Amino acid sequence: MSTRKEQLLAIRPVISSIKITENMSSGERFQNETLRPIIKLQSELFTEVFRNYIAKHKNVFYELTLEKRLHYIENGLQKDMKLRNALKGMVIGLFTVEEYANYIKNSSALNKRLINIVRERLQSNIQLFEKSQTLSAV
Repeated sequence: MSTRKEQLLAIRPVISSIKITENMSSGERFQNETLRPIIKLQSELFTEVFRNYIAKHKNVFYELTLEKRLHYIENGLQKDMKLRNALKGMVIGLFTVEEYANYIKNSSALNKRLINIVRERLQSNIQLFEKSQTLSAV
């Protein structure tokens, strides 16, 4: 029987473009070895969470220009603590115990990295938030 750690590591996507070097900071190493693969794995879920966020805020998002939509995503991730905490929880819940122990040593800086990566992913996939997209279409 495999352990939780083995199962978690096995489901993470490999990101071939990530390079790990000796002179990387511990934060950058954690970002590349842990955060990026988990965020890539959770990408579809983040998209659905943000669609729900849009709906809960009266679909104002759909009336905005592209530039304002990008700002809406950034603003939501920066100011809405419930949204931030939900997204962080979706990532932290997929940490191994060892990764969590490493994370809590510098959680503030790692949370900034995490939210920035999620923001970049949501913004780069902004076409997925068109009004015609529905959960059943995925």
